Amino acid sequence: MEYSLLIILYYGMLHALGPDHLSAIALFSIGKKKAETLMLSFIFALGHGVTLYLLALLLGHVVDDSLLQYGDIISSSVILLMGLYLVYLAATNQIRIDTHRHKQEKHTHVYYKNAHLHDKSVLLSLGLLMGVGGIRGMLITLSIISHQSVNTDMIIAFILGVSIVFLLFGYLIYLINKKVIISTHTLRYAIMSVGILSIIIGTSNLAGAYIL
Repeated sequence: MEYSLLIILYYGMLHALGPDHLSAIALFSIGKKKAETLMLSFIFALGHGVTLYLLALLLGHVVDDSLLQYGDIISSSVILLMGLYLVYLAATNQIRIDTHRHKQEKHTHVYYKNAHLHDKSVLLSLGLLMGVGGIRGMLITLSIISHQSVNTDMIIAFILGVSIVFLLFGYLIYLINKKVIISTHTLRYAIMSVGILSIIIGTSNLAGAYIL
């Protein structure tokens, strides 16, 4: 059983490496301090994990493929809308960078002009909504490994794997914030690229959901 849980943990980590998850964390964490970056990553992991856990328990009693399809559509729509919003921010030059020194240390703050985003609540909401789309992959993985028997320990192991990757990626963003000199021009094109990638992924996933 312990060996199976390690495999599930590994698959949870693979699931978390999806570009849709990482782009959401990157959007809200660029330019933040270490504590805030890790907190935002944890909040996204929490929202994602809560949705996966509750839906896994629900679908353990009510197995309906149409519910999984609705979940795929909701998650894909969130990814698509997030991509469109990122492209809008970059195309309309809404991205701002404020750099200053405090006690001989350079501090960089990234914010979005005229965009009143409450990072924690928005990222928690994204985690909750995008968790809806992750339930199909999690249930398939758990069912294959456990021969159709899914229990709470397995769900938690999968969520733990997801959370580990989110926190590690958040720390990577912090290192980028600390070491890399950010220019508005470079950041704008980076966010534009993430937005376009999210649009492609969201559109592709939506098409796949409707085909299914």
